[in-house]
Amino acid sequence: MTAVVEPVARLAALPGVSTASRVAEQAAHAKTTGRVLPVSAALAGLLPDPGLRRGSTVAVHHSTSLLLALLAEATAAGSWAAVVGVPSLGIAAAAEHGVDVSRLALVPRPGAEYPAVVAALLDGVDLVVTEPRSVRPPVARRLSARARHRGAVLLSLGPWPAADLELHCTPGPWSGFLGAGAGFLRTRDAEVHARGRGSAARPRSATLALPGPGGRALPADPAPVLLPVQRLDGLDPLDELDQEVAG
Repeated sequence: MTAVVEPVARLAALPGVSTASRVAEQAAHAKTTGRVLPVSAALAGLLPDPGLRRGSTVAVHHSTSLLLALLAEATAAGSWAAVVGVPSLGIAAAAEHGVDVSRLALVPRPGAEYPAVVAALLDGVDLVVTEPRSVRPPVARRLSARARHRGAVLLSLGPWPAADLELHCTPGPWSGFLGAGAGFLRTRDAEVHARGRGSAARPRSATLALPGPGGRALPADPAPVLLPVQRLDGLDPLDELDQEVAG
């Protein structure tokens, strides 16, 4: 028994590694500190509460960036999140959108135990993200009831039966750091529309930079400014092209 306990103790002492009991204790403590999990100011106006209400189910349509943006502020403030059955979502993408990945657990392929895995995580984690690809409506409703009872937030990447809030995202064009078609893609504007049940019945909408320049969701600039291309030799590449055409 000692040979098993000692390696576990050493692993649990590493930064960013927690045992299941420690995660559950921290999540239970978080549940006593408030009924709303924080979101960025850009997203708060889309929600009926100033953040994600504990016990609610939120369906996010057509945007992984929007889903990760919903996790960013909560994990930065100390909440735990888990992603179940979404193998396409990775740690690097989450970090780029501002998620504290030391508080993020991934279960990409739960297999036949999917309902049990999601239910167990709803018992001890603040936010649980999943995809509804193969979830039967009765199972989905039971999981939403579990989230409501346990005070967790269930986030679905796609439609979910009887979701409390639906967020629909229509992505716009990308903007680069430089003008004239050069540079890295930096931001992308998106129209986000929210509607749900109860206090969320009133439709809301916003235009967001999703992601914004630093990865987090921000209000979209009314007129994005494209910086001119700069060359080390001091010449303007567009002037140089005009001279070649004229010659």
